[in-house]
Amino acid sequence: MSAEDILNEIKQYVIKNSPGNALITDVQFEGPEVVIYAKNPEIFSNSFVKELARIFRKRIAIRPDPSVLMEPEIAKDKILKIVPEDAEITNCIFDANTGEVIIESKKPGLVIGKDGSTLEEIKKAIKWAPKPVRTPPISSETIKAIRATMYRERTDVKEILRRIGRRIHRDVKLREDCWIRMSFLGGAREVGRTCNYLQTPESRILIDCGINVAIDGDKAFPHFDAPEFSIEEIDAVVITHAHLDHCGFVPGLFRYGYDGPVYCSKPTRDLMTLLQKDYLDIAEKEGKVMPYSSKDIKKCVKHTIPIDYGVTTDIAPAIKLTMHNAGHILGSAIAHCHIGDGLYNVAYTGDIKFEASRLLEPAVCQFPRLETIIIESTYGGYDDVLPDRAETEKEFLNVVAETIKRKGKVIIPVFGIGRAQELMLVLEEGYNQGIFNAPVYLDGMIWEATAIHTAYPEYLSKNIRNRIFHEGDNPFLSEVFRKVKNTNNRRNIIDSNEPCIILTTSGMLSGGPSVEYFKSLAEDEKNAIVFVGYQAEGTLGRKIQRGWKEIPIMNRNGKSKAVKVNLSVHTLEGFSGHSDRKQLIKYLRKLKPMPERILTVHGEASKCVDLASTAYKLFKKETRAPMNLDAIRMK
Repeated sequence: MSAEDILNEIKQYVIKNSPGNALITDVQFEGPEVVIYAKNPEIFSNSFVKELARIFRKRIAIRPDPSVLMEPEIAKDKILKIVPEDAEITNCIFDANTGEVIIESKKPGLVIGKDGSTLEEIKKAIKWAPKPVRTPPISSETIKAIRATMYRERTDVKEILRRIGRRIHRDVKLREDCWIRMSFLGGAREVGRTCNYLQTPESRILIDCGINVAIDGDKAFPHFDAPEFSIEEIDAVVITHAHLDHCGFVPGLFRYGYDGPVYCSKPTRDLMTLLQKDYLDIAEKEGKVMPYSSKDIKKCVKHTIPIDYGVTTDIAPAIKLTMHNAGHILGSAIAHCHIGDGLYNVAYTGDIKFEASRLLEPAVCQFPRLETIIIESTYGGYDDVLPDRAETEKEFLNVVAETIKRKGKVIIPVFGIGRAQELMLVLEEGYNQGIFNAPVYLDGMIWEATAIHTAYPEYLSKNIRNRIFHEGDNPFLSEVFRKVKNTNNRRNIIDSNEPCIILTTSGMLSGGPSVEYFKSLAEDEKNAIVFVGYQAEGTLGRKIQRGWKEIPIMNRNGKSKAVKVNLSVHTLEGFSGHSDRKQLIKYLRKLKPMPERILTVHGEASKCVDLASTAYKLFKKETRAPMNLDAIRMK
């Protein structure tokens, strides 16, 4: 049975069993959903939608027919008249593809009204489905650009969704000898270019598709030369989180012919777009060969289908995906794939943090079913026990205070997403407690990444949500933080005699403003550099960590300059967004259900092997530390 036949069967059932006065205009596959368009969508009850979902085992969405939607400008005027002025509406964003209008306001409770009465009034007046959200305290240019693209090219996006829908819902019968295998195209016994290739007789799924930013040449990219890999056969790409070693090559897939969906959380979509653009900017400035263009990033955005934590979604014939919080960075997810009708379940953790941080809740460890877990091993080695977080914060603030006291500058190279915001919270608290009194400059993409964090407070820790919503105290808006706006601003900070703290990207000094600060400030012993994240082999950050006293750095004119390292160097690993060995083992102990197989990836070879060996001894399960280009049959 073709996808069209399946769709016609659903249409006939919907028309036959809908309420008598239902004015149905169309039924379509759009991405993972079956969408029913009607001129009076309000007559469809939740119980009817749930029954449809149960019968056809697909996600069902009811949307207003475009013909009944009021023109956006007129609809906006209506909304402003219906909602009390005290709500302080700041924006109305109309999504023609979903029939929703996002209403941003400073007091969304007044947009909702008592028992949802105001929302109902809005819906009746304009036919758009209102979705109230709190106005983000910091405006994000990335989110604005993504929304503009999706609205401007809505016709194209609609056609993309329908094409994806037909591919997902094509009728495929599971073979009796169904096999399931995973190939590792990158990120096995290494950190960087993560790429996992899940294959069944019917489907092909890529889980993550990253770049190793610390390496030039072919070794920076996944092994797309593997004999089993064909870009034309990929049904879907799943991205666990926005770091470039997990998402950096996704636009490259579109450059070379991929035309399917990309699944991730909403924050991941926005953050990975920001990072991919930044990667292109840095590569262009450094004269590197760029693996894709800004047009390919735009294609990626148009093909991205965001899904929320805990929502099970069809992504290919006989494969469903559920994403769960991974605790690593904003929107990071554990990808749990359900294959067949309860036939097999595999989860890939991506990067995880199995403890509550200032910013996020800990990683999820309970699943309905689980036969294989693929777990990261960044700190999986025997000696990889990270310091206590509270002690690390105390030591960090001591380094900052001592450097400021001697009139020096503190350079903190950070990943702009996650680590930067975590440190902002520590610095904000230290400033409020009077531990130091100096400005904290945010350079690179940190301010924009923070703006995206404030747009998704539901993904942040309970403590931060409470501070923002109930106490009216947003730590990201503290007076201590200053945005670095341009190169002149950066030069003024460097040349100034005033002490300060500089949070800057990139975290491994592999490019970006962090390198400029280091070159200019390294020779003054009053200054300090603090490493708070993993420094990959071959990076400038790793060389400084190892105690090099003189480092050759290439200038923009292509000539090498020797930079003397006189500033004090500090490494504080307790801020890591990864779990250390103890946490990884604790995570495996807490897993429910305990899987039959444990595979260790995303770590130096010795660490992957060490964690796999330990897991075998502890749990007496099949464990392996696969190498790149290995293919493991799971069933």
